[in-house]
Amino acid sequence: MEYNTAVLTGCAQFVLLCFIGIKAAEPSGDGGGWSSDSGFRLQDEGDCNIDILDGFSLSHQQFIARYAYSRPVILRGLTDNTRFRSLCSKASLLEEYGACKVRLSTANTFSYRKVDIPLQEYVDDLLRPQSADALGSETLYFFGDNNFTEWQSLFEQYESPPYVLPRTSGAYSFGIAGPGTGVPFHWHGPGYSEVIYGRKRWFLYPPDREPHFHPNRTTLSWLRDTYPHLPEEEAPLECTIRPGEVLYFPDRWWHATLNLDTSVFISTFLG
Repeated sequence: MEYNTAVLTGCAQFVLLCFIGIKAAEPSGDGGGWSSDSGFRLQDEGDCNIDILDGFSLSHQQFIARYAYSRPVILRGLTDNTRFRSLCSKASLLEEYGACKVRLSTANTFSYRKVDIPLQEYVDDLLRPQSADALGSETLYFFGDNNFTEWQSLFEQYESPPYVLPRTSGAYSFGIAGPGTGVPFHWHGPGYSEVIYGRKRWFLYPPDREPHFHPNRTTLSWLRDTYPHLPEEEAPLECTIRPGEVLYFPDRWWHATLNLDTSVFISTFLG
């Protein structure tokens, strides 16, 4: 599951769900070299029924009162991570950390299996589009479980969202994943998610509305097989976030993610 309790210190619509091969730039400009060689991306960003606000228009007090304990929100321009984004380009990351081992987890609700391989090997051999028919237990996903000592110099350059909850501190989880990958529905404590490169589609339900899903089926298969048939009253909150946008999710909210492009992303968990 997309969760890391350690404090970091550092090495569709249904008809549009299928992969469409196109040679194009990342949707928000420079893709940092992470566009897949095949050019595959998921085209459908879906609807957005989550509030989107400019960071400067929301005070910390307003954030606490309106969103912190009750509903998700997407904030734009909250921080300036231009430097961090540059360091997360494919060339920069592989030059600095290609030989470092990263821990991969299976992309199912409980992330049963862990595998350690060099980052270069992960990028060369496993960072590819995912089939909708693949099981979560068959898909290895790099997110979290970072070696904090080896990666410290990179994470020191990240400017985390300034709005924190009382009596909490932030813990980072960093990841890289191919189009069609993601983690099926799960829940944990509150936090933020930011995309550095690519796009990530989110689906969320409040704690008292457990979604219908199979813990070993991927988000992509759920989107293909279940999402189109949901009655209106069972539809999730959803939105696709891009670089420069930060999504906040409250405590114990169910959520599933789907990377529409080869994506680089970081979460700040508040615990």
